[in-house]
Amino acid sequence: MKKLAVIASTVLVTVIIMTMGFSEGNQKEEKSETNSTMSLTGKEKEIYFAGGCFWGTEHFFKLVRGVVGTEVGYANGNKTNPTYEEVCTGSTGATETVKVIYDPEVIDLGLLIDLYLESVDPTTLNRQGNDRGTQYRTGIYYTDKNDEPLIKDKLHALSLSIQSPVVVENEPLRNFYDAETYHQDYLDKNPGGYCHIGPELFEIAKKANPKK
Repeated sequence: MKKLAVIASTVLVTVIIMTMGFSEGNQKEEKSETNSTMSLTGKEKEIYFAGGCFWGTEHFFKLVRGVVGTEVGYANGNKTNPTYEEVCTGSTGATETVKVIYDPEVIDLGLLIDLYLESVDPTTLNRQGNDRGTQYRTGIYYTDKNDEPLIKDKLHALSLSIQSPVVVENEPLRNFYDAETYHQDYLDKNPGGYCHIGPELFEIAKKANPKK
């Protein structure tokens, strides 16, 4: 009987270990692949916005109080670490995207989504401003599953208010590869550079989250 008890105990422990290993493996598969140079520290959170040309979208969010970091890159494509030229062909499936790191104690995700939706035409597919192609499609990509319902509710409410289909993607972030250095902070380095976002929207971003 003692031998049987020992064997049963050993089997149980083995099953538990295997189950833990399988669970950890699944968790690893669910994580997005990224080569971002920016990482979260402490209480910060992240969200990814695709809103057409990423130069203007990045500059827009940099002006919002509570945003502590931004990075432009290519998200949810089918090629590892694509170049700008490859993304522009439309063959990679990637979209120009801005990684936004924010302090949730200073600004909440709901306001960031509202601002994003003001900066895009949510009804046009694969086009923003003068830019056309799948790399310019709109989307909100999350790494925290808890963010999904809020994004869904915001998009649904917008669709009802404008009485038109909204084509903004609401998906988990599968991958994100930072863009070439010259794309980062582009409008800071080139103030007269092309931007599909008008100056009036930059003013809205500056005033959107004033100190109490």
